[in-house]
Amino acid sequence: MRAGVALIHVPYRGNGPAFNDLIGGQVQVMFASPVGLLEYIQAGKLRALGVTTATRSEALADLPTVGDFVPGYEASFWFGVGAPKATQAQIVEKLNTEINAALADPKMKARLAEWGATALPGSPADFGKLIVEETEKWGKVVKFAGIKPE
Repeated sequence: MRAGVALIHVPYRGNGPAFNDLIGGQVQVMFASPVGLLEYIQAGKLRALGVTTATRSEALADLPTVGDFVPGYEASFWFGVGAPKATQAQIVEKLNTEINAALADPKMKARLAEWGATALPGSPADFGKLIVEETEKWGKVVKFAGIKPE
């Protein structure tokens, strides 16, 4: 949408078949997380063009971001931890403290880096803000592309 490039979406039942077709030359480009692809990129079997995150990846430090060429572009996936709405504030705070401590641990950071991932510690308010921002951003994409539920 931002680059004005028309691509054809080819649906796959999982990354495995998609990786096979990419490596085999049946598809020419793929947007995927580095998990499972790093070894192919590092071995020279796949040519990475860029990372879709806002900043460069530690695992692929020489690789530019797509945003370097398409201003404002950022697309990344993330995971978060949630709790039921009625969870007591002190429990939420304790969970947040412990999770942030785990994410700051050098062993955890190293393990995430092996997968091409980065930790995004923060507060429950930070996470709520991220959800709102991501919902707004991807809502625009859905509307622009005319995506409808099946």
